[in-house]
Amino acid sequence: MTGRTADVAIIGGGVHGCSIAWHLASEGVKTVLFERDYLSSGASGRSAAGIRRQFGTTVNCRLSIYNMEKFPVLQDELGYGADLEYDPSGYLWIAYSETQLRQLKKNVQLQNSLGIDSRILTPEEIREVAPHLDTEGMLGASWNEKDGHINPHTLTFAYGDAARRKGAEILTETEVTGLKMVNGKIRGVKTSRGEWEVGAVVCAAGPWSVDVARWVGLDVPITPERHQLLVTEPVERMKHPMTLCLDDGSYWKQCPNGTFLLGWGNPEEKKDTSYESSWQFLEEVSKRVLAKMPILQGVRVVRQWTGPYDITPDQQAIVGGTPVEGFYIDCGWSGHGLQFAPSVGRIMSEIVTGKHPFIDVSMFRYSRFEEGDLFFEPACI
Repeated sequence: MTGRTADVAIIGGGVHGCSIAWHLASEGVKTVLFERDYLSSGASGRSAAGIRRQFGTTVNCRLSIYNMEKFPVLQDELGYGADLEYDPSGYLWIAYSETQLRQLKKNVQLQNSLGIDSRILTPEEIREVAPHLDTEGMLGASWNEKDGHINPHTLTFAYGDAARRKGAEILTETEVTGLKMVNGKIRGVKTSRGEWEVGAVVCAAGPWSVDVARWVGLDVPITPERHQLLVTEPVERMKHPMTLCLDDGSYWKQCPNGTFLLGWGNPEEKKDTSYESSWQFLEEVSKRVLAKMPILQGVRVVRQWTGPYDITPDQQAIVGGTPVEGFYIDCGWSGHGLQFAPSVGRIMSEIVTGKHPFIDVSMFRYSRFEEGDLFFEPACI
């Protein structure tokens, strides 16, 4: 494979890369996507796969409105045969201190002002939407019954397959080894299967975007952070939404197949892209979740895995162009990126093709770090 050409090359076969490929190919742009392993093999396929409108910044709320409008119809729109498992079973953020509750109220006030129908629940109301929770110590929660779950693998595959049908080349098991520049402009991609001449590159490689950006002399301020999850055997479906506890960073949900997915935002977690799991996580997440939902006592754990977050200094994404002509980035989502694939795939396609993005994401610009213009997303675990 030598001497091939494309208008745009995408690095990274996660859900963002595949969504960008589909949007570009739908506009007639000759597109190639490179993935060194298989589609969804990185952070996308290892995601807890929550989808929500409950954010604390205007831009993320606006993007999430679009995302949540798309998820119910996306399977048909992409023409995908398998189930995306869209499941609007609700999303519950629980406060254990007055400070946490004030922030949730502030988030909900913003959400309501933008047309998002989230609301604050009392402990009694929490028991109504999640009757198996032990509400001891809970002061309140923010709640949206339309938030929920989607399958991260089928979502990624759906975008990838649809991109292929639109003419994009999706090359898995193809590692990008370098970029070619001429007079400060992107002109080509070097891969394990040969070189490509391209007009632009979109880097959607999560925490590995740091290494890609170094090839063109850019320092992307991302810290990789290992996050672990475990999944249980399937049990009978019960009334229980995605639950996030602000006291200790634990979170869990029941998936459509009856399994429970458990996670914990350990502040001492390793800062790397390792796929190693730990016994400490198994013990700590089980202890935290069982204390709040004792009905899960005795449910067996099936497996455990890890996936890397790409954390920026303000826990906000980096989206758009860079000082290097023809080099674009979509990374730094800090753990909440999967659900933004519909909106940001469209936006990156618009930016690369010189159009005005349908939602302003200029606050996600690469230069904000040097400018000291950080803005923090408070709704993160």
